[in-house]
Amino acid sequence: MITHKPEPTHSKFWTPGVRIMTGIVALGSLFILARFFAGLGYVANFDNQHPWGIWIAIDVATGVVLSAGGFMTALIVYIFDRRYYKTLVRPALLTATLGYTFVAVGVMFDLGRYWAVWHPLIYPQVNSVLFEVGICVMFYLTVLYIEFMPILAEQYRGKVNLPGFLAKFNKPTESILSFVEEKIEKVIWIFIILGVVLSHMHQSSLGTLMLIAPTKMHQLWYSPLMPLMFLISAYAVAFPMVIFETTMATKSLQLHDEMEYLTPLSRIAMVIMGIYIVLKIADMAIRGTYTYLFDGSTESNAFMAELFLGMIIPFIMLIFKQVRNSRKLLTLIAVMIIGGVVLNRINVFLVAYNPPYAQHSYFPSFGEIIITVTFISCIMLLYRIAVTYLPILNAKKEEGK
Repeated sequence: MITHKPEPTHSKFWTPGVRIMTGIVALGSLFILARFFAGLGYVANFDNQHPWGIWIAIDVATGVVLSAGGFMTALIVYIFDRRYYKTLVRPALLTATLGYTFVAVGVMFDLGRYWAVWHPLIYPQVNSVLFEVGICVMFYLTVLYIEFMPILAEQYRGKVNLPGFLAKFNKPTESILSFVEEKIEKVIWIFIILGVVLSHMHQSSLGTLMLIAPTKMHQLWYSPLMPLMFLISAYAVAFPMVIFETTMATKSLQLHDEMEYLTPLSRIAMVIMGIYIVLKIADMAIRGTYTYLFDGSTESNAFMAELFLGMIIPFIMLIFKQVRNSRKLLTLIAVMIIGGVVLNRINVFLVAYNPPYAQHSYFPSFGEIIITVTFISCIMLLYRIAVTYLPILNAKKEEGK
């Protein structure tokens, strides 16, 4: 029998992996300081023809889509009333919260005047797609923090014991935690619906951003359907991302593998991936851009890798029941789908984007790469801290193990 109650794992924290991630964060902090004190151009290979790089393609666009598991699990559990999958909500919520937090941080790194990142709140430009994306991300991140508050309150209510002169705040803090856990839980459905709506808005609008650059984008990716493509791809990668992070967490912490949830979830992912593939191929056929597929260019090779390795092959694998029941194969499929969507965002914002008057191509600097790796390490490190000390995962193992 398996007990499915979220609990802190209280596992050994300072593992070799955690030490490596901590070292990467320490090294990356030097480049972060250089970016903010020496300027954007000191660490990044940006210019007038290439105003963005991997910080937008990976840290922002990819970070947003890989955080889609948060709103998709909330959608099926609380709106479609599939409570069977409730055990996956908290890990997905944690991933989404960390992902969007670092999306916001990534935007600040990419802005020359990062201190003005809050200006859209008081200087709205309602005709701008970028304004809509920024506002939605700000609001959705706030919603995620509100949804996460009851988890913190559940863990620390009745355990607050501030020392010294701070002890006078013990009772007020306990009252606040009690209020959060008991009252906010009653209206949490409002924030769940709001989060789903906001996610749909900015996931699609990230694709809308590139609609204004038809002469600068390769036709294999440029399409009037880009907003829909971006939204469906977020659907498609959401559950594979849940499968991947659940598998990695349970494997590394030696917990129950949760396959009774992941296998049926993979069937939903298969259907969504099929819709995405049909939409992608139909759009290419109708616009006649299939003529670019085999021209041997970097763009055609990148598109073929995205289409076949990241979409068609994992979809075919998911058709077979024995594959969906295999933990290793299901994890491999999840990695392939995640890789395909990540490649799509890199392709759209970097490979497909080619200004006609650019005198050279863009390649990320060492500083850009290090800062991006630092972001990823921070997310992994904070995830490990959260599941170790907060009730996120089902920490109970199967009896007899």
